[in-house]
Amino acid sequence: MKLIVANWKSNPSTHAEAIRLAKEIDWKGVVIVPPFIYLEAISDVLKNASLGAQDVSPNDVGPHTGEIAPRQLIDLKVEYVIVGHSERRKAGETDEEIQKELVATLNAGLKAVLCVGESAEVRKNGFEAAKKFVKEQLESVFSGLSQSLKVMSYELYVAYEPIWAIGTGTTDTPESAAEMASFIKQLMVNSYKLSVNVLYGGSLNASNAKSFLSRSEIGGALVGGASLRSDEFKKIVETTQ
Repeated sequence: MKLIVANWKSNPSTHAEAIRLAKEIDWKGVVIVPPFIYLEAISDVLKNASLGAQDVSPNDVGPHTGEIAPRQLIDLKVEYVIVGHSERRKAGETDEEIQKELVATLNAGLKAVLCVGESAEVRKNGFEAAKKFVKEQLESVFSGLSQSLKVMSYELYVAYEPIWAIGTGTTDTPESAAEMASFIKQLMVNSYKLSVNVLYGGSLNASNAKSFLSRSEIGGALVGGASLRSDEFKKIVETTQ
């Protein structure tokens, strides 16, 4: 079964809406990733879906105002953490900080969804330029990572989200997305001896989901806006069944 991650971002606007939506998309193979303030309430109502967090502190509990430590997420039954989303990078998160967040996530026994993807400016220079950019993103995170990990085994996903496709209504082609997924998987095996599933994200919806998720190279999806509409999200999930 392919993994479908519902990244709600800073939505919805009320507690009641969050609970209603969570109940409507509570299916196996789905990870619901709401804003932090809704985690506890949604944890209490989920029966089939898994729960995820949109970010995590690289620090443990302590004097870190405004941050959420991995062990606090675990206490809320969170299983997955999105790391390095382009919107967090745009807000100022550096590669060094993303590596620390990834280490903290994996050392805590949480499953990580690491986001990578190129900008429109990079993509204008061709697909090879996009692959080079993604390779550099991965190298910046995984270089020296093993020395910081305290665990021998962990579960890691890489989400390829071309920045120019996020929330724009413009998607990559299924062929290019599959080629990038294959490139990422091969790079991770050859350079770091890691086997990863690669998710695709970027304006995925009910109309185009099957063309991406039918590709064997793509192990699932990171869905943004469409995950806030339960009828449309259901159609995306059904393409994997």
